[in-house]
Amino acid sequence: MRDWLVHIRRNEHASLQTQIREALVSAILDGQLARDEPIPSTRKMAKSLGVSRNTVVLAYQGLLDDGYLVAKERSGYYVSEKALEGALQPNMAPKPVSAGSSINWAARFTMEPAAQANVSKPMDWQTYPYPFIYGQVDHTLFPLAEWRDCARQALGKKWLGTWTNDTWANDDPLLVEQIRRRILPRRGIMASDDEILVTLGAQNALYLLTTLLVSAKTRVGMEEPGYPDVRNIFSLSTPHVSLLPVDGKGLVPSEAFDACDLVFTTPSHQFPTTVTMPLERRMELLKRAASHDVLIIEDDYEFETNYVNEPCPALKSLDDDGRVIYVGSLSKTLFPGLRLGFLVAPKNVVEQARALRRLMVRHAPNNNQRTAALFLSLGHHDTLIRRLHRAYRTRWEIMGEALKTHLPDSSQVPGFGGTSFWVKGPDGLDSGELAKAAATKGVLIEPGRVNFGAAGGPRNFYRLAFSSIAEAKIEPGIRILSDLVQR
Repeated sequence: MRDWLVHIRRNEHASLQTQIREALVSAILDGQLARDEPIPSTRKMAKSLGVSRNTVVLAYQGLLDDGYLVAKERSGYYVSEKALEGALQPNMAPKPVSAGSSINWAARFTMEPAAQANVSKPMDWQTYPYPFIYGQVDHTLFPLAEWRDCARQALGKKWLGTWTNDTWANDDPLLVEQIRRRILPRRGIMASDDEILVTLGAQNALYLLTTLLVSAKTRVGMEEPGYPDVRNIFSLSTPHVSLLPVDGKGLVPSEAFDACDLVFTTPSHQFPTTVTMPLERRMELLKRAASHDVLIIEDDYEFETNYVNEPCPALKSLDDDGRVIYVGSLSKTLFPGLRLGFLVAPKNVVEQARALRRLMVRHAPNNNQRTAALFLSLGHHDTLIRRLHRAYRTRWEIMGEALKTHLPDSSQVPGFGGTSFWVKGPDGLDSGELAKAAATKGVLIEPGRVNFGAAGGPRNFYRLAFSSIAEAKIEPGIRILSDLVQR
């Protein structure tokens, strides 16, 4: 039962009875009241609003007469079935809480991120038979029992203070330890606790770093094509965003790179082309960065999905100057809804990022941090990685063969592994239109145009991911897609 459904204004032109009626009808038609949720009694509503009970009784009686409410003996008032099913037509328009019509919001905004081009994914992607959707997980591969056990331990009395307390700007020390001891060494990175910051996913880390390091005069470089979200983040802070070319070895060393103050790159598995930067290219970038005083943000977004070759060391592990800031996330191995990531940087950078994060969100949820820490410490994460490697390897091979058969010469098999293929369609193909047509056949793909920052960028690229699609669905889905492409 709610106390906040109705607000009245005594100087309003409408009577108190009418205002009560309008508020309740609006709540019913807007779906704010559930079928089994009782309406406050006339006595309680009158007391809450400071009006006479007769005023409320008359308002309720009118709603009973019109079929919006039903009265149940010894139980109270409830929303009628007809009202919930939309069978009743209101005799007046629902009144919005606040239209804000007198305020020119556009003139007050200091930025308009909603106007930026972003990746769009349907929330109901799991209902599609062929979801080649990126960044999601196959729930059948996730060790739910083990995660539930870690959550039970984390929420137990032993660690009650760990997850109920406000820890201000501090992270869960057990999670920091696990990142330092179990995750970073796999990438060749050695760091102390004060060089690690837990974030609300990699996205939060990138926003923090941009806020700290990018001003309106900062010259920022990023890969083209590249990660659209970071391009949007940079664009909110500076108009000087250079689009740096990518080839078969990743980010190309160039004079444009040398002219930047800060460069964002994805060397281990280039986003979205999937190419891996070889060691020689990495060393060359570091040498040029040192010569021209360029800072580098390395996003190692799929660091645990190399199941094809021996992993190449992270760019951060080769950095002797401390000019590379490393960003990682647990979303590709655990699940994206967890929203846990981390950054590794010199301690003075982490100190400032920690203070900024405190002003924004204080810290990541303590219960999630401790659950993830236990999951890592008990070895469940290692077991999960091995399971994912087996599943992804099989899907990687199936998709490679399916593309070779149905869409030959359209893509290159990712040598790193990962969870997706970057596909080039025929000249003249609009992958946005292809995506719409494919969705009607139950096939979800991601148009590639949003990954290009340049005006007039190509429209014939698209991405096919296999992390969330069953093995048996891959080839049939590619066949359907091929038929649409060849029309």
